[in-house]
Amino acid sequence: MPTLDRTLRSRLERTIREARVMAETAARAALGQLGVDEQTVPAHLAEPQRELRRRLRAHGRQLGDALNGGPVQSMERLVEEVAYEHWHRMLFARFLAENNLLMYPDPDDPVAVTLEECEDLAADEGAANGWELAARFAARMLPQIFRLDSPVFHLALPPEHQQGLERLLAALPQEVFSASDSLGWVYQFWQADNKERINSAEVKIGARELPAVTQLFTEPYMVSFLLDNSLGAWWAAKRLSAEDLKSAASEEELRQKAAIPGVPLEYLRFVKQDDGPDEGPDKGQDGGGWALAAGSFEDWPNTLAELKLLDPCCGSGHFLVAAFLMLVPMRRELESLTTEQAIDAVLRDNIHGLELDQRCVELAAFALAFAAWTYCNPDPATTFGFDGSGFAGWDQGTWAAKAGYRPLPALNLACSGLHVTADKALWTGLAKPNTRLRNALDLLYDEFRQAPVLGSLLNPSASIAASLVDMSELQPALQQSLQGEDGTEYEAAVAAQGLASAAALLGKHYTLVITNVPYLARGKQGDILSEFCENHYPEAKNDLATVFLERCLGLCTTGGTASIVLPQNWLFLTRYKKFREKLLKQHVWHMVARLGPKGFQTPMWDFNVQLITLSRGKASMPVGGLMGEKPKAHFLRGLDVAEAPTAQDKADALRVEAVQTVEQAKQLENPDARVALGESSGGNLLEFIAYSYEGLTTGDIDQFVKKNWENQRNLEWAAYIQNANTTTHYQGRTDIIHWGKDGAVIANFQGSYIKGKNAWGKNGLRITQMNSLPITIHLFRGSLW
Repeated sequence: MPTLDRTLRSRLERTIREARVMAETAARAALGQLGVDEQTVPAHLAEPQRELRRRLRAHGRQLGDALNGGPVQSMERLVEEVAYEHWHRMLFARFLAENNLLMYPDPDDPVAVTLEECEDLAADEGAANGWELAARFAARMLPQIFRLDSPVFHLALPPEHQQGLERLLAALPQEVFSASDSLGWVYQFWQADNKERINSAEVKIGARELPAVTQLFTEPYMVSFLLDNSLGAWWAAKRLSAEDLKSAASEEELRQKAAIPGVPLEYLRFVKQDDGPDEGPDKGQDGGGWALAAGSFEDWPNTLAELKLLDPCCGSGHFLVAAFLMLVPMRRELESLTTEQAIDAVLRDNIHGLELDQRCVELAAFALAFAAWTYCNPDPATTFGFDGSGFAGWDQGTWAAKAGYRPLPALNLACSGLHVTADKALWTGLAKPNTRLRNALDLLYDEFRQAPVLGSLLNPSASIAASLVDMSELQPALQQSLQGEDGTEYEAAVAAQGLASAAALLGKHYTLVITNVPYLARGKQGDILSEFCENHYPEAKNDLATVFLERCLGLCTTGGTASIVLPQNWLFLTRYKKFREKLLKQHVWHMVARLGPKGFQTPMWDFNVQLITLSRGKASMPVGGLMGEKPKAHFLRGLDVAEAPTAQDKADALRVEAVQTVEQAKQLENPDARVALGESSGGNLLEFIAYSYEGLTTGDIDQFVKKNWENQRNLEWAAYIQNANTTTHYQGRTDIIHWGKDGAVIANFQGSYIKGKNAWGKNGLRITQMNSLPITIHLFRGSLW
């Protein structure tokens, strides 16, 4: 399937941003008409409307809306929920319809219907129009995504707003609904305005802000590179013989031999050495042969049925869908399964996902279901040839199996950030006389109180794992949902089922944990998150990204693997020294790919990230040996494509850039155990002949710094060297700073820091701590220059 080009992506973004504003306006009007936020029930409401009002208020409280000093209830979260669910039910319906998957729910013979046919059927089915009927059909097909019993869908939006949303959706080109990455962009665009608002407010990030500010669509090439050099490497190790590795003329030849239709392995990397071990991760490379750059992952299970994959920050399911599309043909090949059997087996056995945001879980579930329903396998009789970008001859004319709707196994997806808002007595009372269930609910309540901010960082205790029971025992509580006046018991039971699912996934260990972690510096974290990271991840605490890297390793089995997209600054910053030492000593490093800036097309296009793959345990430090034999070293492979100017250029470079090899244990000998992809060529380290100082921070550069032509230099104003854009002799010398004697002008300004005094009066180099660390000469001439 093609991806969205820039024009279509921009159009989709404009539509979704406009739809959110319109949908929230509609939701606020509809809820206001029922008096959901009012202290007393409006007198004009009939009993069905009063019941709906009670259920909506209970649902709002479960989402986190608060009672403001009494019966008056806020509606902020409920408004967001109504808007999101109504718009996305319509959006998903069009995705299904455009792909001939929207089904009329005949229990004996479901049949695909178009949006036009839904319009014709609407009156007979008791729907206001075709869009409403299409949305109903979509919801019936996707019960794990849309709660058919949710009061949200019993609330009708005002007609003028509903019609506006329908026009927005109808105006989107058909190509949007056939692009492979559309669903991935949908929620990021839905959150775009909220994200900008939060970032500009510069507030501490807590439960309300986290989903918006940490959502980032992962570029397809990042997903493919990590999967190809983990799951793909394991697969290639099974298919390639020692002779293949010795005799191949190129990496491309090896990729072709390892690949099968549906698994092209275009980013799988190999290295060639003159000599090497004849077993372990570099098996087969002795005598000048090739080896898998990331290793062969020999500690993984021998069969795919045993392989468990988790994305703990799954977002809209990008990694999960990509892994699904690899695993289905793999299991067909290895286990002689039919396509349908392979699809069901992969969904049942292999794919697991967690996400802080329930709406992302819904998107991920839809993306997986959509991938399953649209999956086709090529005719085995067709001859395929790999042309570097895909399999030649593999087109719509060669499908042996037709894609289409059918019931799927329950998906292993859960929200790890559900609110626990009910009173504990009510919560545990859901168990009725069942003591085991009461104990389980009691433990869930205590351990998941902070779930909306901690999400997949939570690590359920062994007591929860031991006490978890079949949560279908909560079904009686669901049936008694409206016994209370406001349906609070029912909402609590639904939340309990969701948290039990999340706890079950968090309590397991996985062969491969793969994700794009959330990025959030410690200074921006709210108190709950900051204190949790301090207490549980002291070496990694400086950024949520590194905390999640350690958490992902904790979710792995021994020998299991974490493949992660995250910032690259922790590989060298001093404050991460203990964290680097811990990972280098305790875990196996397979591969690091430094992407540098501009790895993302949007929105964090200038953010320095890396792709890293490590395995848990079996520390690679060479310890001991038999009969005095020197133990074998483990080698870390690396690529650096930071200089590639665009995301596409980086994607291309990852296929061809020379793979560098360094010994993992020797990284501990580097200053501060910094991870360097190139081996040292000898000579003295810079630390023995120079000192490094951090420069001053003004705290308000617009107030204190001007261009040298804007003000006359005098005793109050001094020359001020700024950042260099490139490494050159002299750059960054156009500014002056309001300084005074020894910095007296800014010394007492809040937010300013005068540092680096030991460098005053000395010559040196001025290094800009951005991108490729450009350098310019610093000469002292009686001023800050």
